[in-house]
Amino acid sequence: MSSASQSLYNRRRVTNVVALLLSCATALFGLFFLAWILWTLLSKGVPGIDVNLFTKMTPPPMQEGGLLNAFFGSAVMCGLALAIGTPLGIAAGTWLAEYGNARKAGVVVRFVNDILLSAPSIVLGLFVYTLYVMQTGGRFSAFAGALSLAFIVLPVVVRTTDEMLRLVPAQMREAALSLGIPQWKVTVQVLYRAASAGILTGILLALARISGETAPLLFTAFGNQYWNSNVFQPMASVPVIMNQFAGSPYETWQTLAWSGALVLTVFVLLVSLGARALLLRNKISND
Repeated sequence: MSSASQSLYNRRRVTNVVALLLSCATALFGLFFLAWILWTLLSKGVPGIDVNLFTKMTPPPMQEGGLLNAFFGSAVMCGLALAIGTPLGIAAGTWLAEYGNARKAGVVVRFVNDILLSAPSIVLGLFVYTLYVMQTGGRFSAFAGALSLAFIVLPVVVRTTDEMLRLVPAQMREAALSLGIPQWKVTVQVLYRAASAGILTGILLALARISGETAPLLFTAFGNQYWNSNVFQPMASVPVIMNQFAGSPYETWQTLAWSGALVLTVFVLLVSLGARALLLRNKISND
């Protein structure tokens, strides 16, 4: 090997070692802070996990209580958001994949959907506040909160449905159409069945995202320290209660905030694991 080739080889080895060390260092740096956050969450949240957390209402200052009304409110608003955003998202994604794929309108819709997908949640909350809350006389409500969360669900489901339907082989469409099956039956009975795992995964990921949103609910659902099952009245939610209690000077409120954060984190983890399990099962079945 010539001296020039040896010199080039040595420089490349040094560059490779330096890049490898920097990559490992940055990975460890990120993992350190992730472990720190998880340890803080566990150390501060676990002491408050008991029966009262799930059976009692949010308490006044310096009194014991739980987050029952907040858990109920979060479940109601997330459920309503999915009920509003999921059908619209699946319908829009189906149109994009099956009818608007080669049209200029489809390009525009995809572009707008990408903007909505990356829009800050507080902007969506302000939009619903202006569009709905102010038009109803400034009445905060769980429905308004669900509407703001639905605007977060919608682009996620649209993108997922569009991508999953476009991954379905064209031969499946052609085979079904050659049998004389109408287009709508092909979509419902063939394409949806083939893409169901991916679409459901997108819905679960949307649920994981909206379950921790605080900003849009501050402008729409506001909050409520009491039990309320009327969706047209203000309703408590875990993220808003966490935001309120974490900055308070009362130790009982701070403990509830950390416990709520831990429960919310575990819920998001389980939903994310469920989504990954669906994708893995679908991949195995296809193989």
